[in-house]
Amino acid sequence: MIAIAAVDQNWGIGLKDQLLVRIPSDMKKFRQHTLNHVVVLGRKTLAGFPNGMPLAQRTNIILSRKKDFTVRGGVVVHDQEELFRELAKYDSDEIYVIGGGSIYNMLIPYCDRAIITKIDYTYEADTFFPNLEKLPTWELAEEGEEETCFSIEYRYQTYVNREPLPFPESGDNS
Repeated sequence: MIAIAAVDQNWGIGLKDQLLVRIPSDMKKFRQHTLNHVVVLGRKTLAGFPNGMPLAQRTNIILSRKKDFTVRGGVVVHDQEELFRELAKYDSDEIYVIGGGSIYNMLIPYCDRAIITKIDYTYEADTFFPNLEKLPTWELAEEGEEETCFSIEYRYQTYVNREPLPFPESGDNS
């Protein structure tokens, strides 16, 4: 499973349920990575998409504690156990975790890679990605050259988790 996010210098990812910044080339790279794959996201992240609709040409698995929440074009699960049962249907290399903060925190121990766009700026943020530099099993494996979009400087980084946790067994063999 792969986490993918754009983070600022403090690993901030959002403010008031919105992205901190939109970098067109990064959005394109995100689309290239996730197209025709499975994306896992929370209900609030989905609400921030255009018209609150799932991403096209991807299997969208949305985690929501609201039992009556449904969305056309997406698979809604309501807890971690139900999520792992659904994820077990897919090859873990096809699954991208795309946010928000609580989803990243829940699933980062199970991810074997993280594709990070590290923005060289500190924004006001209320939602954060786990700081991989402080997690003992994670290490920076690859770092791209600095790029610039308007006045925003950023670089792509790939982190690897040397000891990802296996998906928990749900106990349901159906």
